[in-house]
Amino acid sequence: MKRVLLYPVSLLLVLFSCKKDEGNFVAAGGPTPYSLVIPQGLPQLSIPVDNPLTVEGVSLGKRLFYDPILSGDNTISCASCHRQQYAFTDSTLQFSIGIDLLPGTRNAMPLFNLGYARNFFWDGGATNLESQVIGPIMNPVEMHEDLANCIAELQAHPEYPLLFYKAFKTDSITTALLMKAVAQFERTILSAGSKYDAVQRGQASFTAAEQRGLDIFTDFQKGDCTHCHTLGSTFTDFEYRNTGLDSIAVDSGRARITLLPADLGRFKTPSLRNIELTAPYMHDGRFQTLQEVMDHYNTGFHYAANLDPNLRSATKGRMSQQDMDDVIAFLKSLTDHSLLTNPAFQPD
Repeated sequence: MKRVLLYPVSLLLVLFSCKKDEGNFVAAGGPTPYSLVIPQGLPQLSIPVDNPLTVEGVSLGKRLFYDPILSGDNTISCASCHRQQYAFTDSTLQFSIGIDLLPGTRNAMPLFNLGYARNFFWDGGATNLESQVIGPIMNPVEMHEDLANCIAELQAHPEYPLLFYKAFKTDSITTALLMKAVAQFERTILSAGSKYDAVQRGQASFTAAEQRGLDIFTDFQKGDCTHCHTLGSTFTDFEYRNTGLDSIAVDSGRARITLLPADLGRFKTPSLRNIELTAPYMHDGRFQTLQEVMDHYNTGFHYAANLDPNLRSATKGRMSQQDMDDVIAFLKSLTDHSLLTNPAFQPD
């Protein structure tokens, strides 16, 4: 769900690929298939065959997402740091605060359109949506919970065994089923209701400033944004880049996972959808405004050894203030206000 994941990827994979779930399975019947409507403008979503969406599974995942029972002292939930009114980020905090009142080290990432991503967290430390679920639960500066204790609490709960049975046909709760349930809910959080989407459907028109901003956004000699934030559905290529935040990386970034020097200071390209709502910006939340972000890419980037080639070849000062104002106007057209109030994503 966000920031630093302090445990090896291998542990997550082992937990998720462990033996088949055991419990009181029944031969007949099953949960109700969930009909996921893909908004126009987004591609079809690939759903894992071993974790199909079901009405009962999505409902269970949503309840778990909002339940502080997953934290060590039962005081914070996933939703505590991923709030719907901020496009599922953590309001304006640079770093979220965990149950021990300790700040994290990376900014909370938004949680929409996750089903299209290939890896998760700023450094790609989780390889699938299921495995990312338990990272924050175990993280000592986040939810700081022991998985065995978490599962024991869920198993002893007066309602969860039945809810797991309805979703997975077993009342024996396991880590793998916890991961599957939350991942099911997260896959349903889709966002494609912005003005940009309405324009693409022929239902609205850009203002003059928004259209100029789009032109600059796609101009290789000006904004040159589309090399990383591919124009269209997701507004990211899901790759990892050093964007010159520091001459020498303070946070190892992707290298923490790959152990490759070439990946030092490289971080996942975030989506630009709802960017107006997700300040502060960058993996460490160092920029409070979109203007600061524009200033960085226009004149402020450092020539790190592995600086992204697109920035290395860019001319500093290539955009005027008017250019940057127009790009910001375009970026604001990517805000999906319906996401912020959609009752499907709110607690029951």
